[in-house]
Amino acid sequence: MSDQTYRSIDLHQIGEHRWKATNRRGGGVSIGPGDDPDFTPVELLLAALVGCGAADLDYIAGKRAPFETFLARAEGHKIRDEQGTHMVQLKVTFDVTFPEGEGGDAAREVLPRTLQQIQDRLCTVGRTVSLGEPVAYVEGALAPAPTFDPGASPVDGQSGPSDG
Repeated sequence: MSDQTYRSIDLHQIGEHRWKATNRRGGGVSIGPGDDPDFTPVELLLAALVGCGAADLDYIAGKRAPFETFLARAEGHKIRDEQGTHMVQLKVTFDVTFPEGEGGDAAREVLPRTLQQIQDRLCTVGRTVSLGEPVAYVEGALAPAPTFDPGASPVDGQSGPSDG
């Protein structure tokens, strides 16, 4: 694999049972066990699924018309079975409307195909979950992560709204 495909976040403990995930651009999100307002890891997985799809939907349909209303939800069931704990019946629902007129008509027309493309090939998060990429949990020393230069050109040559 190359530096162009590499993605990472760092996680630092910020309190008892609380952590902060930080990306190389300096953004962060607090993670907790579910007894405070912080997102749990499962909620972050759901947020990643819906956020990835939203970015792709916005990029494609948004070229035609802005959303008039936008609400999206990711949901599923956390279960424990012979395979351990995992999520099942994952679903992402988009409740969106577009304005009347030519642009809104064009956005509505591409919506079903775009949602299928998001599911089948566009959303990196959803595709990774669907394909079942193994995760290795290892112990090791970590060097500080590189920081992002906002003036630099995209490293992966991808065109699109996000890294989703």
